Amino acid sequence: MSTNTLPADLSTIEEWHPRRGPSWGAIARNAVLILFAIIILFPIAWVLIMSVKSLPDAYQNEIWPKNFDFSHYRQALGQIDTLPQNFWNSVMVTTSTVVITTVISIMAGYALVHLAMPGRAIILAILVASMFFPTRVTAIISIWELQGNLGLLNKTWGLIFPYVTLSLALSVFIMRGMFETVPKELGDAAKIDGAGPVRMLIQIMLPIVSNGIVVVVIVNFVGAWGEYLLATTLMQDLSKKTMPVVLASATGGMGAWVWPRLAAVYVMAIIPGLLAFGIAQRWYMKGLQEGALKG
Repeated sequence: MSTNTLPADLSTIEEWHPRRGPSWGAIARNAVLILFAIIILFPIAWVLIMSVKSLPDAYQNEIWPKNFDFSHYRQALGQIDTLPQNFWNSVMVTTSTVVITTVISIMAGYALVHLAMPGRAIILAILVASMFFPTRVTAIISIWELQGNLGLLNKTWGLIFPYVTLSLALSVFIMRGMFETVPKELGDAAKIDGAGPVRMLIQIMLPIVSNGIVVVVIVNFVGAWGEYLLATTLMQDLSKKTMPVVLASATGGMGAWVWPRLAAVYVMAIIPGLLAFGIAQRWYMKGLQEGALKG
């Protein structure tokens, strides 16, 4: 029988293992995180509350309204006739961009890491070089001319091509970093068992790098949903534009100082992005920790 016995009095345990309070370093880190969370969340909360304020409350120096008015959402939809179409334009362009970019980046990242291919160093050098230039700004004239030659000006679905092109380099690097975390031995074992490149990618690699795929989806969703420069340059008709362009010009259509209606439009624009990130944030953070941003 062991001679080590637990004391009957629990207070004796505290004498053996005295409780330690939180360190000042942990308190400082938590305080900084809370401060940044407040800085980020306060404007969102302010816009959300503003969108349900009555007009008299909107011009008072009080955050919480005395009377709630949810009719601003209906009025915003009625004030901008094309708003439902603009919302659909953003959904269509963003979804297509995310799907196409994700598929291409998965295949490219897999090929750069696990397939023997000539010119790998040159491809990586080109990708790195493209990420150091503000291509979206410097190539705006070339993009406009190319879209015009292809007959894609003022066609909403034509935005998909430049969106995919401009976001592809970063997406490929993210997936390359994820595939580099997969042991080479795993691929060698699959080859011995008779698995070809496609089967190895679909059945073995994709489940392992699934968190990195979520990172690519979120990054491209945020970039495509909030893109403004190309959407306002390549589209002329209001019904062809996406939500960010409509938001930028909403003040003129709603009259000056009608803040609750403007806030309602902003809420309708940002809710999809917030919901997408809120649902996928767990896998997004895991993907970052597992090497999605590995150099």
